[in-house]
Amino acid sequence: MQPLFDITGLNVCVTGASSGLGRQAASLLAGAGARVVGLARRGEELESWRENTPGDTASLIADLSDRKILRDVARDAAKPFGDIHILINAAGINTRQKADDVTDEGWDVTLNLNLAAPFFLAQAMAVGMKHHGWGRIINFASLQSRRAFPGGISYGASKGGVEQMTRAMAEAWSGDGITANALAPGFFRTELTGPVFADPVLAQRNADQTCIGRNGEPSDLDGPLMFFCSKASDYVTGQTLFVDGGFTAK
Repeated sequence: MQPLFDITGLNVCVTGASSGLGRQAASLLAGAGARVVGLARRGEELESWRENTPGDTASLIADLSDRKILRDVARDAAKPFGDIHILINAAGINTRQKADDVTDEGWDVTLNLNLAAPFFLAQAMAVGMKHHGWGRIINFASLQSRRAFPGGISYGASKGGVEQMTRAMAEAWSGDGITANALAPGFFRTELTGPVFADPVLAQRNADQTCIGRNGEPSDLDGPLMFFCSKASDYVTGQTLFVDGGFTAK
């Protein structure tokens, strides 16, 4: 009998693998025996991840905010190991523009990277998943999927969309053996949240708003991610799991 959390030999694509939670996810899954294609825009950082991660890994450089290339990216992601079984959509951007200052460019890059890229990559990779009768799509939502924060109107719009898109993906593809779920991290110290943690008072205020009393560490996502990637979650789809230390519970 296959262990519940075994992902040995499965092919995984992780976007945003060059840093932050995407890099943590890519390293975790490679260490668990999956064959991982790390996908990101910054080649030097991505190659550093590949060189320092044991296991079967490959890297693919692409700017996912360019919607015209997404189908080609999905095709290229399957070249190193074969059809992708698990897609982790971790890449993201937060321009932190106030509502009165949002620009066309800032809006477009945010919605393209945070919302359009996860969908069109999933749409393309779902073809192979359907062929195998099994697949996993794990999107990254956010506290801002449900909460409004200053300077977060375009980011919040994109992440609110991710939560609904995840439900719609589940409705569309779960009958083909493909589950779609989302992780919604709380405040984790990453490159994306650098401005938040640069202010110790603000960082502590966020920690104090959790039930647990601290901000998140990247490894806090390991268990939930393995659950969604493995057969342990066979009957779970269309769900968003908030990994936030109880921030949204208060």
